[in-house]
Amino acid sequence: MDIRELFGIEHAVIQAPMAGVQGSALAVAVSNAGGLGSLPCAMLNTETLRGELEAIRSGTDKPFNVNFFCHTPPEPDPEREAAWHRTLDPYYAEIGQDPRNVPAGAGRAPFSAEAADVLEEFRPPVVSFHFGLPSPELLARVRRWGARVLSSATTVDEALWLEAKGVDAIIAQGLEAGGHRGMFLSSDLSTQVGTLALLPQIVDAVRVPVIAAGGIADAAGVTAARALGAAGVQVGTAYLLCPEATTSEVHRTALQSGAARHTALTNIFSGRPARGIVNRIIREIGPICPTAPAFPLATGAIGPLRAAAEQRGNGDFSPLWAGQNVSGCRQVPADELTRSLASEW
Repeated sequence: MDIRELFGIEHAVIQAPMAGVQGSALAVAVSNAGGLGSLPCAMLNTETLRGELEAIRSGTDKPFNVNFFCHTPPEPDPEREAAWHRTLDPYYAEIGQDPRNVPAGAGRAPFSAEAADVLEEFRPPVVSFHFGLPSPELLARVRRWGARVLSSATTVDEALWLEAKGVDAIIAQGLEAGGHRGMFLSSDLSTQVGTLALLPQIVDAVRVPVIAAGGIADAAGVTAARALGAAGVQVGTAYLLCPEATTSEVHRTALQSGAARHTALTNIFSGRPARGIVNRIIREIGPICPTAPAFPLATGAIGPLRAAAEQRGNGDFSPLWAGQNVSGCRQVPADELTRSLASEW
């Protein structure tokens, strides 16, 4: 089934939810252009979530997607936290602070009953998840108001697991994709493969529609995904320079520089592997650092370093999320980009 029919949209293009670089404005623009706009909700408290949903409802009458994480919050590990602080000591010395005075901060919360309470007021037509699915009880609440359910798979095994749980469609997230890997059945990075390898395998393995994600930056990429059996595409990086995105100036500058050609999977900004542009801290301590606390506890200690660097106009300690293909990043309105992506479908 084409996702245009499944979601009631004009174009088979989903705007990837991108926490930290967008809010409701980007989702509204994409939905109004005929795609499926998405709101990342993992970093929103219930009050902010309600406000963003109100903004979407007032800005569009078209379908939209809300996205949540489904990780299990880790138990605090003082020894690992201390080791992480020791790793960051030289950088804190540069800004004249003691990392031990920085409280560990989660920064991202999994889908909860409180969030479901807010969603029930608005009944979003599509709800998507990252890192698997929530509990059967929470998933049943989402189903009760008729929402379509999506989740990301990074392997065939994950896709089969999601299909068995009854999702309406699966996002096949290739290794090229920017931001956090959606992996949830294994933490072994050697299981992760590129979109062109992953997509046809998942299409062959499941009966539900499969949405291609990772490395798709223009209409030609959309055409290639369709040829491999995709029912639609999810695109994130290409939207980062749109005026509706809240991408920071240092992030925008990096995306338009030669540095954007070098990305890496790194756990140092959150504790989970995520793809971003290689910057100073990735180069100096390595993209995968064994002392980084479990997701999402690594976030807290990086925050002051990021803030100090961005005040100086650089992204040495910023999570500059980006996929491996930034060629589609253009400073154009999101509606124009959405229609351009869909032009060859």
